[in-house]
Amino acid sequence: MTREYGTPDAPFVLLQPADEYDLSGMENEAAVIRSLTDVPFRLLALPVDRWNRDLSPWQAPAVFGKEPFGDGAEETLRKLLPLCSDKEKTYLLGGYSLAGLFSLWAAGRTDVFAGVAAASPSLWFPGFVPYLAEHPVRCGAVCLSVGDKEEKARNRVLASVGDRIRETKSLLEEQGVRCTLQIHPGNHFQEPDVRTAKAFAWVLDHTAHTAT
Repeated sequence: MTREYGTPDAPFVLLQPADEYDLSGMENEAAVIRSLTDVPFRLLALPVDRWNRDLSPWQAPAVFGKEPFGDGAEETLRKLLPLCSDKEKTYLLGGYSLAGLFSLWAAGRTDVFAGVAAASPSLWFPGFVPYLAEHPVRCGAVCLSVGDKEEKARNRVLASVGDRIRETKSLLEEQGVRCTLQIHPGNHFQEPDVRTAKAFAWVLDHTAHTAT
């Protein structure tokens, strides 16, 4: 069941796929967003049952643990789009880790979203950056973020995120997207709610300013 935070009738609607850990921090995330911007927003948290399956654009082998990645992103996007039916609202999509990757992928599949908040996105995902080069996002603003220790991970695939996120920023800018890269202290697991909030706040401010 979708969980709601913020102002119910706000003109800006933030959508975020979330697992149980994300959901436990949503109240704080909404509070941090409010502390960073005066733009009213409604935040919808969309529970994800199987993270690796439901947010992956295509199948890929396991990178950590034993669970491989599925190809459920298309179905997840299909379920999400009915929440964006009010043409009077402006919709922003975002999330943390694989949800950030999903958000970038989804923005290349539809022009419904005005911006994307990709907090510590899993840009190490096999083949994703080349895919993004061939399937540009269809939104005006993207906030990327990464922890300063993420590219120092022992897992070589995960450690590639630093290079991939810098490549993605350059790629998006070449495609005419307003893009910023926030560098946060810590590894991938540090303050995901705060990082996601900061990414959403940046996109929200940029989108609201552009719309006026």
